[in-house]
Order: sequence, then C-alpha cells, then structure tokens
Amino acid sequence: QVQLEESGGGLVQAGASLRLSCAASGLTFSAYDMGWFRQAPAKDREFVAAIARSGGYTNYVDSVKGRFTISRDDALNTVFLQMNSLKPEDTAVYYCAADRLGRQPARSGEYEYWGQGTQVTVSS
Repeated sequence: QVQLEESGGGLVQAGASLRLSCAASGLTFSAYDMGWFRQAPAKDREFVAAIARSGGYTNYVDSVKGRFTISRDDALNTVFLQMNSLKPEDTAVYYCAADRLGRQPARSGEYEYWGQGTQVTVSS
C-alpha cells in the first residue's frame, strides 16, 4: 500500500520559513517524480513545485520562484519543500504527490498517489 505522509506545516508570521517533508512508503521512490501542490480555501488545487526522479530537474510556479526549494533524498524516501519569505497568500493545505510517468509535472491529473496534506498558515 502506497502512503505519502506530509509533515512540517504550521502557523507562522509573514517572512518566516518552514520546511515541509513528505515521507513515502510502499513504492520505489527513486522511480517517481515528486510534486508539491497546495489548495487554499475556496480555490482550486495549485501546482507549487516538482522534482524529477533523478533530482536533476525542478519546476516551480512563478509565485514561489526564489523563495521555495524542492529537494529529495532517495535514501530516506522523502521529498522536501523549503519555504522561505512566506507570505499570507501562501496559506493553504500543502500536498505531496508521486508521478510515475513524469510527462507534465505541473498537472495534478498526472500524479498517481497523494498525501493527506499539511496546513500552512501565514499571518500578516
């Protein structure tokens, strides 16, 4: 059974940093591209960042470029999202997801497995 478990969310003030983690089990982690998505209240789920199975390619939504960094540790079966200079508009539930085919990393429909999400709240 595949499980993705996010952690590291919380309530912070604007300008602070958080590091999200997503621990994967039940799959060959190194064979999957990994992505982070977020969903704010009353909004659609939004792509945030993705990293290729090799770790050599990353992709970000424009609104987080220069502030967020995605990385992975295949030895730990874990993907990370380092979030710096957080803004109130970053407030959302953050989800990690796993994609076996790696064709369109920004499309949520491409991802086979999803975690339950972790809440990030940024106060002004």
